[in-house]
Amino acid sequence: MQQLNYPIIGAKVFNEMLKVENALSDLSIDPLLKEIIKIRASQLNGCTFCLDMHVKTSLKYGEREMRLHHIAVWRESTLFSEKERIALELTEALTRICPEGLSDELYQRAKSVLSDQELCDMVFSIAQINAWNRLGVAFHTEIGSMDKAMGLDKLQL
Repeated sequence: MQQLNYPIIGAKVFNEMLKVENALSDLSIDPLLKEIIKIRASQLNGCTFCLDMHVKTSLKYGEREMRLHHIAVWRESTLFSEKERIALELTEALTRICPEGLSDELYQRAKSVLSDQELCDMVFSIAQINAWNRLGVAFHTEIGSMDKAMGLDKLQL
């Protein structure tokens, strides 16, 4: 049960977060890759609301179900490209922030696969989903409550 209607009570900040989300919708990284990032962060953060939404959105965009099942075990899976693997590794590193931050080694590997713009866009995307996850976890956002607004109800999942 949702504990607090934060989109209404915190409307000013919530609406600013939506503006950031809109800005992130037109980035240099593929929409499916952004969804993979959102799914992995949501898995790590235990945000069922976001996980549900981004799995459905991925399916809407044409993602294969088997790849969705493999996101949690991406290191062992052969279904992800080098760019996707870097994105997943960055997502884990920036979601589970350690005291020393992003390692120079991972940063250099990311720079060898991603353009500066892609890396910047990816980090902003990871930061944003982590913020949404924290709201979803804090206030127990109702699973599926945004389906109709996002056209996800038509998927009949």
